Amino acid sequence: MRKTIIPLLIILLGTGGFALAADPPSVVVSIKPIHALVTGVMQGVSEPKLLVKGGSSPHNYSLRPSAARVLAKADLVVWIGPQLESFLEKPLETLGKNAQKLELLQVVAGPLLEIREGGPWERDHHAHEAKHHDHEAGLHDHENGGHPDEVNPHIWLSPLLAEQIVSSTARVLSELDPTHQQRYAENSSRMRQRLNRLHNELINRLDPVNTIPYIVFHDAYHYFEQTYGLNAVGSITVDAERAPGAKRIADIRAKIKALQARCVFSEPQFESRLVQTVIEGTGARTGVLDPLGADLAEGEDSYFILLHNLADNLIRGVR
Repeated sequence: MRKTIIPLLIILLGTGGFALAADPPSVVVSIKPIHALVTGVMQGVSEPKLLVKGGSSPHNYSLRPSAARVLAKADLVVWIGPQLESFLEKPLETLGKNAQKLELLQVVAGPLLEIREGGPWERDHHAHEAKHHDHEAGLHDHENGGHPDEVNPHIWLSPLLAEQIVSSTARVLSELDPTHQQRYAENSSRMRQRLNRLHNELINRLDPVNTIPYIVFHDAYHYFEQTYGLNAVGSITVDAERAPGAKRIADIRAKIKALQARCVFSEPQFESRLVQTVIEGTGARTGVLDPLGADLAEGEDSYFILLHNLADNLIRGVR
């Protein structure tokens, strides 16, 4: 009996028979909200690595040498796309076939929202009349001849699209790491159920304020607004990387007065003094909306805290 077992062990070791517990893939994620969703999918297997940490914005982020080294060792990189993380375009090209890339703007099903032109959004003034998951008005279908650069990349601010992000991530991870396929599937199901509960909670919480007009810092919240029928009527700046000129500020100030916008929201990632300039003489109050969760700890829960905080701060600002 012993003579049979020893040669069998040698054969298994020599052919990788005990390699069933292979190392899980090294996964790198660009921004914190997506990192939270991917963390949920990978729970019990491994933890993904985050590139854009703390209060940094992907709009003006520069890849540090330490982050570049992490990226170079990745088996999978999950990002939104060049419309948001332009700093990743060239590094991802150099990775070649060494890593898979999951570009989320390419895998989210259905039409995507356009970036709205101009500070005041006259054509979207009545967007709050759309019901909670109606994506008919002001949409942009990147699969039917549209221009990708015009797509609003802030897709994670809709829990409905976050469900698709979770499903796509689980699918790619299962292909890359079939050993843990069942765990990815279970985590994906759990996360999608959790996101669905979050969506229903936000419907109930935001419905009482969905007609109140307000101004945001930049057009980061279109998916959030469309999903919950909110009444954002403009942004201080169209391009988050450029300060608005005097004419834009005058236009927004006029819009605040004409529509009696209740609140003008700043963001922790950008200069907030602009908001004080904009509201001067309008009677509007100020608030803060954070689309990234600058102060939140990394982890699955940060996505849900982010969306709850977004709803809390919006309600506090407009009431």
